[in-house]
Amino acid sequence: MTDEDYMQHAIAQARLAAAAGEVPVGAIIVDPQTGDIIARAANGPIAQSDPCGHAEILALRAAGKAVGNYRLTGLTLYVTLEPCTMCAGAVSHARIGRIVYGASDPKGGAVESGVKFFAADTCHHRPAIKGGVLPDLCAQELKNFFKIKRLGKKA
Repeated sequence: MTDEDYMQHAIAQARLAAAAGEVPVGAIIVDPQTGDIIARAANGPIAQSDPCGHAEILALRAAGKAVGNYRLTGLTLYVTLEPCTMCAGAVSHARIGRIVYGASDPKGGAVESGVKFFAADTCHHRPAIKGGVLPDLCAQELKNFFKIKRLGKKA
């Protein structure tokens, strides 16, 4: 499968988040050696009453349980929105090998926007990064969600 194929799986998770009233961000974690998706997560901070319930964090937790290790060396994280600082830090600690994201987040992103977490001298692990995979489709999920929210309707 291609990066675009995997991103479609992350987008499916984002749609599940939106249907639950969460900001539509989705993430999957893939073992590039086998092509297997080992973890999937939809954004969930509201439902879980957890400020750390971002899709990336939830996917990292699920992947850790799936492989039986907190180190996720060599795995690839696909996420529909550029990760924030918290998520970038978790990715670094997990030793994820590669991040592939869809839409850029000029306001809250920390990978290639904002603070550029992985460029900091104090960052101890830097994954390979590929942004802009199906960015319009990923961004449209967010735009649709917030448009509905502004109109005062349920997502």
